[in-house]
Amino acid sequence: MDALNSSPEDMGAVLVERTLRSGQSVSYAGHVVVLGDVHPGAEIVAGGNILVLGTLQGTVHAGVGGNEAAVVVAFRLRPSQLRIAHHITRPPDGQEFVPEEPEIARVKNGMVIIEKFGQHREG
Repeated sequence: MDALNSSPEDMGAVLVERTLRSGQSVSYAGHVVVLGDVHPGAEIVAGGNILVLGTLQGTVHAGVGGNEAAVVVAFRLRPSQLRIAHHITRPPDGQEFVPEEPEIARVKNGMVIIEKFGQHREG
């Protein structure tokens, strides 16, 4: 399969069955699913969506190549930096509150927004 001429959906997903520690990175043209945590200093780059079944504290870039439909989902979404397509965000300085429920980051009206997972389907 030609990765340069394929959409992220055509590439499927890669399953990472471990915690990513500082200095480790995963890059894939399709979707990335992590069964574990993503520590500060770790990085995930994906052409499609990123799903972390754990705590996300590292750097993530979903939708590489301009895919604004890509999303980032995590049980605990606390990234040091989060990018979707060409949109970049990071948590405000001094933010202490961390929801204890899954969240989703997506692009809406040209901005990255973060919502409770499931809330994005309402209304």
